[in-house]
Amino acid sequence: MKLHSSRVYIRPLEVTDTEHLVQLLLRNRDFFQQYDPIRPESYYCTEVQTEQIISATKSLEDGSGYAFGIFLEGDHTLMGRVSLSAVSRGPFQNAYLGYYLDQQYNGKGYTTEAIQLILQYCFQKIDLHRIQAGVMPRNTASIRVLEKNGFRREGLAERYLRINGQWEDHLLYAITQEEFSITSVL
Repeated sequence: MKLHSSRVYIRPLEVTDTEHLVQLLLRNRDFFQQYDPIRPESYYCTEVQTEQIISATKSLEDGSGYAFGIFLEGDHTLMGRVSLSAVSRGPFQNAYLGYYLDQQYNGKGYTTEAIQLILQYCFQKIDLHRIQAGVMPRNTASIRVLEKNGFRREGLAERYLRINGQWEDHLLYAITQEEFSITSVL
C-alpha cells in the first residue's frame, strides 16, 4: 500500500528499510533529541529498528497502530516517519499522531503533505473520527504543520511528556472527520 502526493509518498516500513532508517536516525540524532525521550544506545542499532518495524507491521495488521515511512517521490529516499498510535475503536474512534522528518528536508512542506496523506487514510479508509497530536510550544515548525492540515488547538497539557530528560508542556491539537478536507497541499 502506498499513498501519494505530488512530491512524497507514505507506505508501511518494511524490514528492507531498516538500514536506511538507522542511518536517518543516526544522522539526525542531535536534531531529534530536543523533541524525543532520551533513547538508549541500542535504539540506534539495526536489530532494535528491525524489531520495531516487525512490531509496527503486526500493529497495522491488527489495527492497533499505523506506521509509515515518508519517502521522496522520484528517488525514493526515506525522509521520515509518520504514525498513528493508541488507536481506540468503539465510541472514541481516535488515534495519536506522531511524525519526524530528516532535518535536511525540513521547511519544504514535505511533512505537511505526509500528514495530509495519513489524514486521508484515517478518515476515508480506516474510519477514524478524531486524530490528536501534542507538540511542545517552542516547536513552531510542527505547530505550523498541524495548523496547515486543519488541526485546532485544544489546550495546554502541563508537564505532559518527559522529553530529553525534562518534563515538557505540550499544546494539544486535534482534528475530526467533519473538519477534514483535502486541501490544495496535494
